[in-house]
Amino acid sequence: MSDDSIIIVGAGQAGGCAAAALRDAGYTGRITLIGKEVHLPYERPPLSKGVLSGDVALDTVFLRTRDWYDNTRIDVRLGTGVVEIDRDDKRVVAEDGRSFRYDKLLITTGSRARRLALPGSADSDIIYLRGIDDTFSLRNRLKRGKKLAIIGAGFIGLEIAATAVTVGCDVEVFEVASGPLGRVMPDAIGNVVLSKHADRGVRFRFRAAVVAVDRKDARVVLRLADGETVEADTVIAGIGAVPNDELASRAGLTVSNGIVVDEFGRTSDPAIFAAGDVTRHYNPLLKRQIRLEAWQNAQNQAIAVANVMVGGTAPFAEVPWLWSDQFDMNLQVAGHPIEWDELVWRGEPEEKQSIAFQLLGGVPVGAIAINNARDMRFARQLIAKGQGVNAALLADRTYKIQELCK
Repeated sequence: MSDDSIIIVGAGQAGGCAAAALRDAGYTGRITLIGKEVHLPYERPPLSKGVLSGDVALDTVFLRTRDWYDNTRIDVRLGTGVVEIDRDDKRVVAEDGRSFRYDKLLITTGSRARRLALPGSADSDIIYLRGIDDTFSLRNRLKRGKKLAIIGAGFIGLEIAATAVTVGCDVEVFEVASGPLGRVMPDAIGNVVLSKHADRGVRFRFRAAVVAVDRKDARVVLRLADGETVEADTVIAGIGAVPNDELASRAGLTVSNGIVVDEFGRTSDPAIFAAGDVTRHYNPLLKRQIRLEAWQNAQNQAIAVANVMVGGTAPFAEVPWLWSDQFDMNLQVAGHPIEWDELVWRGEPEEKQSIAFQLLGGVPVGAIAINNARDMRFARQLIAKGQGVNAALLADRTYKIQELCK
């Protein structure tokens, strides 16, 4: 056992994966994992789906048991955040006043739900689903016949809508854009998602801006830009996430909508690294800085950076990938395209199984699969390859897509 010490600030999925990866890599020094939440590190994707509906047991979301952390000599300190990084003395200071020395520091503070900035929103008991406690607060309100108003038709809002309507709630979604997932998806994909939800009874209002929130007895009242008011038993807002990069900013690290790191997770301080949702990291495959909020990034970037911290030389270089389960539809997204000039379908949008490729100058830069995990595997390879493809062969379902990966 060495005298070295690695502090991990942030005990979510990224922090938990990094701690385990350090031990897997043979690191024998002290590891201290400090987290503001009271829960052991866990995965967030089930919170808006199976855990919310009650179909998935809560204990399945935790990465490891308390005994595992004890047995691997990882000192887990929960329920306290870190308020200061003393870079000169190489110490972090926790909320309770205790300080911890580090030789290397890893920041995995993740992100938080973006809050509404509307008149009355701070006093109207609006739910923002981000953690375990939020999920159980919402689950207690999912009663048959209750009216739910969801602000935002992004992934989190749509997953909650699917879960809520399935258990019998009356669900209405308000979105300022012209369709669901409009900021990240082609219209054709949004239309497929919209149809799936509408068939199950979810109602949508697009180009509908909520401008104020109020209370009326036990209900919440939304006021729209056109003057109409809508009452609901519960209001949920899913309008994006904000990186928890304030600690890094106060410490003088380079921050720009996330902690800026290279492909190895290195910050502007050689002793400090960062991983997960809180980072804006350089992706060697895309050749630019990106910030991701996804399970894959939280896990795999954390593992890659942990290995670098103990002498590894491999960068984190993966095609971004995420998924969303809504009703019987599995939607998978690969790439992080800023633009594309051609959309090539392999299968038809309305079919149960299909995939769409986003091309730029004939080169695949993104893909969206509907119930088609098999083709998504090859789509990710094509994006990573970064070379032009024959669009006709890409669309031809009789042609083996894996041949294009060679």
